[in-house]
Amino acid sequence: MISAEVLHRLAQTLESRKGADPESSYVSRLFHKGQDAILKKIGEEATETVMASKDNDQLHLVREVADLWFHSLVLLSWHGLGPDDILAELHRREGISGIDEKASRPKD
Repeated sequence: MISAEVLHRLAQTLESRKGADPESSYVSRLFHKGQDAILKKIGEEATETVMASKDNDQLHLVREVADLWFHSLVLLSWHGLGPDDILAELHRREGISGIDEKASRPKD
């Protein structure tokens, strides 16, 4: 079984690429373009994930979700966050009904 270590190594790589040359690093290019470029990629990958699911193509779905997770990690890094922040939140929610968890959130 593959562990969360993969996410941690990827997060470390993303951090190391923040200051890299945008001409030599895709991640650096995204950081250089700013948050809107990262958000656009997440939107694209989310749409591609939906389409792969609708097509019932499991391999394509796995690849698109991997792209979505990757770009979500880029966004987390942009905000100074990482996989541990998400894992902690998932741990907090463990054993709580989704209905109860959503009801406990502050109203916007």
